[in-house]
Amino acid sequence: MNDPMHMLRRAATAHTLLEESAGNDPFALFETWVADARTGEEEEPTACSLATVREDGGPAVRMVLLKALEDSAFVFYTPSSGRKGRELALRPQAALCFFWHEMHRQVRVEGEVSVVPGAIADEYFATRSRESQIGAWASPQSQVLPDRGTLDERVTHWTKKFEGGDVPRPDTWRGFALHPKRIEFWQGRESRLHDRLLFEENGDDWTRVRLAP
Repeated sequence: MNDPMHMLRRAATAHTLLEESAGNDPFALFETWVADARTGEEEEPTACSLATVREDGGPAVRMVLLKALEDSAFVFYTPSSGRKGRELALRPQAALCFFWHEMHRQVRVEGEVSVVPGAIADEYFATRSRESQIGAWASPQSQVLPDRGTLDERVTHWTKKFEGGDVPRPDTWRGFALHPKRIEFWQGRESRLHDRLLFEENGDDWTRVRLAP
């Protein structure tokens, strides 16, 4: 039987994060780490926690999937009418945290958020499965439902509504781009002496410093 603690210690020593290998481009390093996660044993390489600010000023966090890294921005999609969308509209600032357990790595991203142009959102929406497209119309995200049957009825309604044709993107289903100001790369090591490299935006460039674990 595998020893979970032994496996964790092995993961913590399999990689290191040194300045000379990290380079000066945080986006290139991020793409390398995602590629490593894809070829490894990570089930959801692009899964990340998204933290926003509630209307009362408190924190809120949930898991989302990163759908693109475009023009130096991290892109995800969600209804603007849902809780995430409402919170981002009120305060367009957010943080993402990626964690890859098998490689004992995480990346923290903090910055400002903007809405992705509709044409780009349309293009991505068209790549989703038809069932997911129907689901975007059927689910009044974050609203209270009386029971599961109500959601099933909405799915049936919109399935019939678009039968025989393409499913368009709902106006409220949008893409959001997080433009980072800070990106921290964390590599686990034994004895909790982890490697931490922080990149901070400095005009058109990025500064890089090492943080104590």
